[in-house]
Amino acid sequence: MSTTGETPATASFVEALAADAPTYSFEFFPPKDEQGERVLWQTLAELEPLRPTFVSVTYGAGGANQDRTIAITERIARDTTMHPVGHLTVVGQSRSDIEQVLKQYAAAGVTDVLALRGDPQGGPRAPWETHPEGMTHAVELVELAGGMGGFRIGVAAFPEGHPDADSLDHDAEVLVAKARAGAEYAITQLFFRASDYFALVSRVRDLGADLPIVPGIMPILNFGQVARMAELSGAAMPAEVLEQIEPIQDDKAAVRAKGIELATQLCRDLLDGGAPGLHFMTLNRSKATREIFEVLRAENRI
Repeated sequence: MSTTGETPATASFVEALAADAPTYSFEFFPPKDEQGERVLWQTLAELEPLRPTFVSVTYGAGGANQDRTIAITERIARDTTMHPVGHLTVVGQSRSDIEQVLKQYAAAGVTDVLALRGDPQGGPRAPWETHPEGMTHAVELVELAGGMGGFRIGVAAFPEGHPDADSLDHDAEVLVAKARAGAEYAITQLFFRASDYFALVSRVRDLGADLPIVPGIMPILNFGQVARMAELSGAAMPAEVLEQIEPIQDDKAAVRAKGIELATQLCRDLLDGGAPGLHFMTLNRSKATREIFEVLRAENRI
């Protein structure tokens, strides 16, 4: 991993999205301990030669591990050639707490941020509780980051609708409101059908917004784990996926191979249909992501 302080390949993710070539980015979660952090840095070292458009580290559930996330993001900016996008949520924080995080990011040279409401502290399906001096919606976070200046802001999108949304149309209206507040791109939650992604894009375009929407990709490597994550995020495991995975769910190697095959085909369908890039949710391991990436690169898709 580079420690030379080289300038990242792209000055901004927004600028990369405006180019002709598809973007590709990698997402990680904050490790819970030092061993997990060693694994993460090894994974980052293995993925750095692929020259991703950006990398990001999420907060833990309910905003947990925020300090570790910020420290890792700052180190990526300082010690690698990769371009980091800093995560932000409003969970359990006052406005001044969030302003301090933004100042930390700015001091570390992190100028792209992903502004999310985040899951409630009690879990994704728990009732939402607003901090007494905090915010309730991601659009408020977009406005706060935009008001501080110097940041390019991204937000989350939900191809199958946010679990709290009244309808798919209402969900699209919320996304467009975030764009009008200053968001310049969106990255989706995991999903399994290209048609769900393109339907979301169509709903947003029908509302007059040209916001770039980057699909989030998570290959099924562990059937139970991905099924739980999909359920919590409001994504449905489609029948056409279940009929291929369920018969082999007890064979870990077979599930992994089929999951990579399905994810690779999903990436092809998305890029062929005009998606501006791909955002890989790595689960802090590089091998599956590299396998999918190398197939797509060999096919000259990225």
